[in-house]
Amino acid sequence: MAIPKISSYDLPQNNEFPENKTDWKIDSSKAVLLIHDMQEYFVNYYDVNASPMSNILENIQKIKKQAKDAGIPVVYTAQPANQDPKDRALLTDFWGPGLNGDHTPIVSELAPEQDDIEYVKWRYSAFKKTPLLDYMNEHNKTQLIITGIYGHIGILSTTLDAFMLDIQPFIVGDAIADFTREDHVHTLHYVAGRAGSIKTLESAVEEIQQNKSESLSLNVLQSDVAETLGVSAEDIDVNENLMFMGLDSMRAMTLVEKWNKQGANVSFSQLIEAVSLQEWWQTIEATVSNKKEEVSA
Repeated sequence: MAIPKISSYDLPQNNEFPENKTDWKIDSSKAVLLIHDMQEYFVNYYDVNASPMSNILENIQKIKKQAKDAGIPVVYTAQPANQDPKDRALLTDFWGPGLNGDHTPIVSELAPEQDDIEYVKWRYSAFKKTPLLDYMNEHNKTQLIITGIYGHIGILSTTLDAFMLDIQPFIVGDAIADFTREDHVHTLHYVAGRAGSIKTLESAVEEIQQNKSESLSLNVLQSDVAETLGVSAEDIDVNENLMFMGLDSMRAMTLVEKWNKQGANVSFSQLIEAVSLQEWWQTIEATVSNKKEEVSA
């Protein structure tokens, strides 16, 4: 009834990845990165020093770095320990009582950072009984990049839910692991033909980097400021004095750092000369345009 010990297997090679039925591309301004259930309890069913786990730990680290550099929010899901049988419900019939209190943390290699988002997860899908959908709707996010474990259970369920919620799911095929190689490959093929897009780590990183400098817009700035102030984007008047709205210098500097990672090339002192978000965007837009011209030259 519990999860079986998982034998090591080689990750599918790039030439084994299925052909996608769609031509979806990752857009940094629309995406959220999900690191799914990478808790000690689940990871410890693998040999962490062998494939696939050793590989996906490294690959998730790589895509997380690229995502954060591009301003993509990072969301973690993790199941709670010592679940009440009423909360766990039918899961008990398949997997027993679940986690105890000893191995619930995310593995140290992927430990969440201060600005990452963590949700308690109760079902296979990361959307069930969590705020994930609300967060994505509130921040105009329509793409979900999925990594973690286990492929044919939580990863697949989350992908199908995303698709049926009109969110484009992208599975990074060499940043997930499964019970067996056969389960892993089946999950990739099932999704590619029915409900999502399969990316290699290499292609996912390339797409994130390609649109990093294109991901900034006035709407993105408006959403970022709203999140920083704890209000909705609709409450941010782009022509209002930001300081009057409560944006202090420390939070403004944090936003400047984030936007520069997304392709801007602006200093805090440049922005502070202006007072409204519309003026900030005009300053930032000019720096993004200059960078593009330099690349083309």
